[in-house]
Amino acid sequence: MIIILRSGVSEEQIQHVVEHVEELGLRAHLSRGTYRTIIGVIGDESKIPIEPLRAITGVAEVVPVLPAYKLASLEAHPQPSIISVGNVKIGGGHLGMIAGPCAVEEPERMREIAKAVRAAGANIFRGGAFKPRTSPYAFQGLGEEGLKILRAVGDEFGMPIVTEVMDPRRVEMVAEYADMMQIGARNMQNFTLLTEVGQAGRPVLLKRGMAASIEDLLMSAEYVLSQGNPNVVLCERGIRGFDKATRNLYDVAAVPLVKTLSHLPIIVDPSHATGRPDLIPACALAGLAAGADGVHIEVHNCPEKAKSDGPQALLPEQYAELMVQLRKIAEVVGKQWD
Repeated sequence: MIIILRSGVSEEQIQHVVEHVEELGLRAHLSRGTYRTIIGVIGDESKIPIEPLRAITGVAEVVPVLPAYKLASLEAHPQPSIISVGNVKIGGGHLGMIAGPCAVEEPERMREIAKAVRAAGANIFRGGAFKPRTSPYAFQGLGEEGLKILRAVGDEFGMPIVTEVMDPRRVEMVAEYADMMQIGARNMQNFTLLTEVGQAGRPVLLKRGMAASIEDLLMSAEYVLSQGNPNVVLCERGIRGFDKATRNLYDVAAVPLVKTLSHLPIIVDPSHATGRPDLIPACALAGLAAGADGVHIEVHNCPEKAKSDGPQALLPEQYAELMVQLRKIAEVVGKQWD
């Protein structure tokens, strides 16, 4: 950590800052320049309360050397994390290929979709039992009944399941059925929910918020990690842009950028990023080529009858064709999935 002092600071004020640092059990290295005096703090930054330091008379700025997301950072964990979701691994060369409809629907349709995506190579099945919708009059999901359907279908086809949790009061219920709990874009900074999910112990799929920076995303992951749950997978699903040609702005650069900052796996969701089935294959391939640890795609066997987001779903045959192409990219970049 570096403490930058104001111009004209007195010797007494400098000494006060030095003493304050040393009282914390750290060492202070004083560097006097022509216009500024800088104090380098040597020791465990986690012991340093930044705001009280900024309040000391004569202090202009306090600059942390380590990022605020300490547990999510590469400094804390230099090797890529590998997250286990049931019998599936994500990260460290292992790919999580997530597929399924936007919302959980009737059991027979869910079985048909699960059978198709499993045959194509998907290894995690998805579906929303609780749906965050812009309109209060839109389909909100089947609730616990949807969780039961999803669990039964996942077990039938040997696939772990991931589903969204929206309410801290429902975390225990969702954890009872799901192998992985999803935090959606709208809830990425619902800190109460993040804390509850962190305490539940289940692997977490954390989607980037529509207006969230990369640091915002990693700080949200830090909430889960700080509760003792190390099993977080990040998801780039597009941010809000100005162009209406696509549903969101697909930030594929976020994938390699996160790799320089964090040990956590990151997957891409081109379905929500583009909202257009004709763009999903190219964006999925680009994400995997950029270093993503998996691809999340919505698939439905009859999109016009889907209860949620039908227009952005791939047909099963389109998904199967894409998975053939994704395997070729995975081979080139040295990754694989079961």
